[in-house]
Amino acid sequence: MAVDFSYIPIIDISPLLAKSDDPKMAQDPGVRDVVAQLDKACTEAGFFYVKGHGIPNTLLKGVRDITRRFFELPYEEKAKIKMTPANGFRGYEKIGENITEGTPDMHEAIDCYREVTKGMYGDLGKVMEGYNQWPQNPPKFKVLMEEYISLCKDLARKIMRGIALALGGSPYEFEGDRAGDPFWVMRIIGYPGVSTVNDIGCGAHTDYGLLTLLNQDDDINALQVKNLSGEWISAPPVPGTFVCNIGDMLKIYSNGLYESTLHRVINNSSKYRVSVVYFYETNFDTAVEPLDTYKTRTNGDKRFERAVYGEHLVRKVLTNFVEE
Repeated sequence: MAVDFSYIPIIDISPLLAKSDDPKMAQDPGVRDVVAQLDKACTEAGFFYVKGHGIPNTLLKGVRDITRRFFELPYEEKAKIKMTPANGFRGYEKIGENITEGTPDMHEAIDCYREVTKGMYGDLGKVMEGYNQWPQNPPKFKVLMEEYISLCKDLARKIMRGIALALGGSPYEFEGDRAGDPFWVMRIIGYPGVSTVNDIGCGAHTDYGLLTLLNQDDDINALQVKNLSGEWISAPPVPGTFVCNIGDMLKIYSNGLYESTLHRVINNSSKYRVSVVYFYETNFDTAVEPLDTYKTRTNGDKRFERAVYGEHLVRKVLTNFVEE
């Protein structure tokens, strides 16, 4: 469970990535050190930065730059990919259209999901059926984002192998029936510069799935994370890193050892802020319940009812937008 942390730790995960495909990775001293740091971060804050992740900084900056260029376009151009329920809630939403706990958020965004074909998940996935809407302008937007998604998916899978070890399991706990065919979500977000102090760019919330990878502008401090005492702790940009946090499904898998911590965004800068957020999830139709490891058992009997990820996601999506 989250404690009274006062900062977000930075973890060099390069030793973990170097051995991530080795079945004996748990025996490596470098991996064990990273696993211990992941365990501490997930237990105490539910948030951590990762460096040594292998995704070029030029690509991190490139996806932010092309995102900024899209949001600079006139509304009429952006609205060509307007999000509607008919396309599985994929596409562009204007400022104030996304809501958190009933309050409009001061950001605009493109929402993307793993594409869901008709009948792919039966009735469970019907709401999410559809294909991503990519803008024609700026050119190469789709190509760049799909490359980025592929790399984020691979990176998140490898980090989850470390977290699986931290929870006392095998490296492959989050593969197979749990997350061997993972769903994913990506939100491409723009936060206008401040108009009134403490405009809420995105209200306090937890994330839904397993692991979030946040790529944020290098020069604007806006993300805040809530500690156990109720203080909002800043998560300032650290160039070249991802901010990572755990989601609701990982909280369940950990039997409550790890917390999906509340966080929010307040952009008090005069500058427009861009963030690109990749959410790595379980299989869409997975029934999630606490892992049975020596580590999760230390937190007592199973503390959570089983939850189906797809049901959890759909319930959230259906309450996230202002009806027009």
